[in-house]
Formats: sequence, C-alpha cells, structure tokens
Amino acid sequence: MAAPSPQPEPARLAPSASAAPPPREGGWPALRAAWAAVLLALALRLASYAAMTAAAVWNELRPAPAALPDLVLAHVPYVEWVARGNYVLWLGIYLPVAAALLWVSPRTFVRYNVAGAIVSLLRGATLAMTGLGAPDPARAGPGISGHDPWDAYVQLLSPWQVFANGSMRAYLTKDLFFSGHTATTFLLLLYVWRWPRLRWPALLGHVLVVASVFLAHLHYTIDVAGAYAVTLAVFALREGWPAPRAR
Repeated sequence: MAAPSPQPEPARLAPSASAAPPPREGGWPALRAAWAAVLLALALRLASYAAMTAAAVWNELRPAPAALPDLVLAHVPYVEWVARGNYVLWLGIYLPVAAALLWVSPRTFVRYNVAGAIVSLLRGATLAMTGLGAPDPARAGPGISGHDPWDAYVQLLSPWQVFANGSMRAYLTKDLFFSGHTATTFLLLLYVWRWPRLRWPALLGHVLVVASVFLAHLHYTIDVAGAYAVTLAVFALREGWPAPRAR
C-alpha cells in the first residue's frame, strides 16, 4: 500500500491590517499634516464669534423687559470677585485643555472648532430672538448707551479689552441666551471625553466655570440649561451619541 503523500504545509497568513495598532493621532507629525485644516477651522471659529458678537451689540440697542424671576439665582449669592474674574477664569481653564486636544488629536481639534462655530452662530440667532433684560440689573454695567456701537464692537472683539479691561461686563448688560461660558466648556468636555487624562481636568474646569456663572449672576438658569441642550444637540448631530471611544 502506497504511503500517503505529504500534505503541503499551509501558507502562513500575513497579519491582518485590522490587528495592527492604530496610528498615533497626535504629536508633531499629525500637526504638520493638519496645519491647514487647523488654521481654517480657527478662522471659521473667529468669524462665527464675530457674527455672534455683532448680534449681541445689536441686542444691547433694543429695549428689553426688566429682570425675570429666577428660582436658582434668587438663592445664589452674588460674589464680586468672581464677577470681576469670570472671563479670566474661563480663559485659564479653557485654553490649556483646548491646546492639549490640539496636541493629542489635531483632527478632533478641527472638528471641535467647526462644531464650536456652529454653536456660536446658533447663540447669535437665539439671543436675537429673546431680548431679555439683565438677570441682575443692580449688578449690570453701564451698557452701550453713550458709546459708538462700532467702537464697542471692536473692543468686544479684542482679547485685551475683554480679558484685561472687562469690556464684556461694561458693554453687554442684557441677557445673552444661551450661556457661552457653559456651551464652550461643555462642548470641549464632550470632545475630550475619549481621553481620560483630558476628561477630568475638563470636567472640573467646566463645573467651576458654571459655578462662576451663577455666582456672578451672569445668566439666568434657563441660559445654562439652554446651553446644554443646544451644545449636546450639535455634538450628537456631528459625532453621534454616544461618541466612539478612543482605542
């Protein structure tokens, strides 16, 4: 009886592409590859902020009703030093987390800024629709009355005037639905949630910023609730919900 012929050894399969580790999202190589998209997204974000600020200046020029009753603000004390440093606090919390997102994932940073531009445009539209008076008229600044609206607008676009000279507190005294402090920090939190090292600083910063909004009597409670609703809707429409996890 003839001996069975030897079976050919099965060919070794090359490791599948799906088994390979995913490429790094961040660092200098990713930044060099995405620099044009990053600059374009930042330009879009600035343009949308300028449009929103124009709506805010226009809102200051029209009459508005007196302060409305607010169940939360009625029980939250006004803290002067928080009101004075509110925008600086936002900047100190916001910039480091946003810069870290740019480093770990420039592509996500680009998507985040495009979403931020959409939120800014929606905020400009909604504040034009509402026209409410200041949440705490006794603490409101002098307002835009007696100033040239164009000069006020230019100052409101200047980071130095906003963060060092307090032009926001001086010129924008009427309510701005919805809260920009809440929306910007919440949107950033949603986009960095995939990275635990960024998630927790962003969450802590967001909580501090929202607390400062109430302690400064900067917004009605409905402005904060509206910021969550609009921001989450924009994020979910662009990224899906829940957002995919980082590998």
